[in-house]
Amino acid sequence: MFGIPGKQAVTMSPTAATQILKLMNAKGHKGLRIGVKKGGCAGMEYTMDYVDEVDPHDEVVEQDGARVMIAPMAQMFLFGTEIDYETSLLESAFKFRNPNVVDACGCGESIKFKDVEELSAEQEG
Repeated sequence: MFGIPGKQAVTMSPTAATQILKLMNAKGHKGLRIGVKKGGCAGMEYTMDYVDEVDPHDEVVEQDGARVMIAPMAQMFLFGTEIDYETSLLESAFKFRNPNVVDACGCGESIKFKDVEELSAEQEG
């Protein structure tokens, strides 16, 4: 597992925690699972899914009653990320402020991460 002992892999802004808690309570879900997958014009995309059962391999982050689970394969890519929730006239959406992202496409849906070897060295050191 990557990261610093005792430090959460991700944090949530108060607005993100409130929105995640609303989503959990609306349908009785245990939380949201956050991951990454290949896709998009920059190479990778974030994923968010409702969770009804906690996978023992997920990293669980709880804040103000909100709970997110980080899929095992995504933990190294998401370490240090702040999840925010922004509302504007045109959209309301979760935003990821991720220090591991080196490039993003114009639509904001697709991202590119540092090389895996580079990320591993930073997380361990």
